[in-house]
Amino acid sequence: MTTTSTATPTAPGPRRVDPSAVVARTTSHPSFQETWVQTLAMAWRGLKKMRRKPEQFFDVLIQPLLFTAMFAFIFGGAISGSVSDYLPVLIPGILAQTAMTVCMATGVQLREDMDKGVFDRFKSLPIARIAPLAGPMIADLIRYGIASVLTVATGLAIGYRPGGGVLGCVGGVALTVVAGWSLAWIFTWLGTIARSAQSVQGISMMIMFPLTFLSNAFVPADTLPDWLEAFVKVNPVSHVVSAVRDLLNDGAVTGEVGWAVFGCAVVVAIFAPLAVRSYSRKM
Repeated sequence: MTTTSTATPTAPGPRRVDPSAVVARTTSHPSFQETWVQTLAMAWRGLKKMRRKPEQFFDVLIQPLLFTAMFAFIFGGAISGSVSDYLPVLIPGILAQTAMTVCMATGVQLREDMDKGVFDRFKSLPIARIAPLAGPMIADLIRYGIASVLTVATGLAIGYRPGGGVLGCVGGVALTVVAGWSLAWIFTWLGTIARSAQSVQGISMMIMFPLTFLSNAFVPADTLPDWLEAFVKVNPVSHVVSAVRDLLNDGAVTGEVGWAVFGCAVVVAIFAPLAVRSYSRKM
């Protein structure tokens, strides 16, 4: 006697629906104008975050004043013989250091937003995927500008008299802002691949300090050992500092300005695609 068993079909379980996938299928691709408007909205969000968290301005408001005065009065006499003679060397160096410190915060804040789930909310919104990344980058331009202007103003208050005049100062500040914005792509990329905001800050500090202090920002390169001088000459920060010195002190657009702009373009060409690609994988 044979018995036959009849298998009872099981009912399929409930399907999980990804809200971001639904939005992607039902929303048309945003146009360039819509993307630009959404990016500006994200930039405005970044500015509101700065206003509600004044501590984010400490590196913008306090550091230029503190570092300019401290370096000038401590090292001025030892390096150049007097504070007034050291200021034309120091101010462009402080500009570069301040720009790197300020742009380092871009990656840290990006990682914090990812850890808090803010970008998960953006995924469910019918907006361009690049807007949450590009918006803060635009907002940070204001931070670079404020830090640069305060650095020059502090130098003027303690006796710095730039030979390049108003146009030279404007050019030097503009180049510093461009350099800070381009270097911010490095830290933005780190923010998309690091595991935490603390790790982003630690890695960024390891990048910032060698590039800043192993440059001609604070001492002439010819006073360094030969092996260190060779590194200083190829350091991209050194080209930015030399270019800013030419603009501030002489009002001259020299070859160093061209090299600095070229270096900024290379950094953006390398790290902007890396940051966008890594960011897109998480969005």
